[in-house]
Amino acid sequence: MNQSFYIGAVGAHQQLRRLNIQGDNIANVNTFGFKADKARFTALMYQNMQGIEREVSAGVGTRLLMTSTDFRQGPSENTGRKQDYMIDGDGFFALVDLSTGDVTFTRNGAFTMAELLEPGQDLDENGEPIIESVFYLSDGEGRFVLSREGGLIRVTDPEAEYPVGIFDYSNYDGMGQLTNSRYLPVDKNGNLWIGSGKLRQGLLEGSNTDLAEELTKVIESQRAYGLALKIVQTSDEIETTINGLRS
Repeated sequence: MNQSFYIGAVGAHQQLRRLNIQGDNIANVNTFGFKADKARFTALMYQNMQGIEREVSAGVGTRLLMTSTDFRQGPSENTGRKQDYMIDGDGFFALVDLSTGDVTFTRNGAFTMAELLEPGQDLDENGEPIIESVFYLSDGEGRFVLSREGGLIRVTDPEAEYPVGIFDYSNYDGMGQLTNSRYLPVDKNGNLWIGSGKLRQGLLEGSNTDLAEELTKVIESQRAYGLALKIVQTSDEIETTINGLRS
């Protein structure tokens, strides 16, 4: 009887975790460059129980094994903004944090200009270089976009198209998901190379979340959650009845 309590409780808890994943996907349906997560479940331990005529296998439920990211390309949206870029095909934009040197990757090409102070060619009266403002292509959150050669992209004309780099890996399995549709590669993703995707200016890639699919999964999870709680309730009623019996 205690096992039925366990199965019901585990089932309810795992469906709550699945609902959290689906809720995050739905919340980001309008986030540029967002890639939906998929819940992957696995069965828990099975054991053989003696039936009337033969042994039968009885499981103890399932648990969330992992979440995998769906990297399929999302729909394109024409913004007309010259500092917006989209990758048509495979690959990522690379962003570098100059304070830490960390490089992360994203499909969100909603870029802007950020100012850096650098010594110029002109000298002041003391012979020191005059500090001047230089603008580079940025994600607007303190990180800078890398070019095809791996350097920063200096912006002199906001309307011009710049050589934004497209980079790729042999596989995306296990990439760490960070905030704002950014990803951090791991060792098993392989070596970094120049991506085969085509750069398109004035467009952004939308979220690849399928709202109809996610809402269907929400209904499935809600019903599964209710059934799991029903198992707990029924087990409690049986336990109460048995404890109330008199010999």
